[in-house]
Amino acid sequence: MSDEENNADSRQGIQSIEVGVPLLRVLADHGAPMMLRDLAKAAGMPAAKAHRYLVSFVRTGLVTQDANSGRYDLGHFALDLGLASLARLDPVRAATPVLDALAEETGETVALAVWGNMGPTIVRWVESRRPVTVNLRTGAVMPLLNSAIGRCYAAFFDSPQLRCQLEAELRINARADDVQARITRSDLDELTAEARGLGMARTVGGVIPGINAFAAPVFDHEGKMTLAVAGLGPAGLVPPHWNGVLPKAIRAAALAVSRELGWRGQHTSTQSSE
Repeated sequence: MSDEENNADSRQGIQSIEVGVPLLRVLADHGAPMMLRDLAKAAGMPAAKAHRYLVSFVRTGLVTQDANSGRYDLGHFALDLGLASLARLDPVRAATPVLDALAEETGETVALAVWGNMGPTIVRWVESRRPVTVNLRTGAVMPLLNSAIGRCYAAFFDSPQLRCQLEAELRINARADDVQARITRSDLDELTAEARGLGMARTVGGVIPGINAFAAPVFDHEGKMTLAVAGLGPAGLVPPHWNGVLPKAIRAAALAVSRELGWRGQHTSTQSSE
């Protein structure tokens, strides 16, 4: 631990604030007004002690109490704090340290993508420690049908532009010389259903032959997809299995960023081994 961290840990805080904050956390997580006894029990403190903290929280506007039912809920000042925090959130900035940690953990090439004017666009790219020939970089726009990032957006992102782009790619793909490489509307429906069921998308030798890739969605506080977290590697080192090391790490990273952005839903668990 650095000297700076030691100094931070040794700074004197206000213990009563730290003790009372779990009450606010319980109210935030519960999603509905609560009776004192239930709130105190969930926060792990005696009801009399919880009541004293709640009195102060009500006075500051962090908590409100219904005059008829006596139930407690988050107050107007808590809402103001939440909205101010959300207004300051930058999804890419929030995801960057998570992406760096993902690259360090897996040793594979990882990327962030956002929906841009031309489609899914890579905005952050971290190379693998091993030499891998991948002609993709920051600024690259990924196809919807044949890339893990594109399939992730097709499954989880909703916009008129995406739907139009999907139709255009399907028309072009239908004229492909390689019949085996063609993706029909039925194929696309199966791929998106699979991605939604497993919480992420994949390609096996899609855009780049011999390279397997996975991508998971990042959601904001409203449940809207705002980023895709992706990882890729040589087929010999990154098997196409859904329960492999890389896809599990990608889903965990995407969930961590979603939590940072205020999302409180649940990613679907990866069960398939195919």
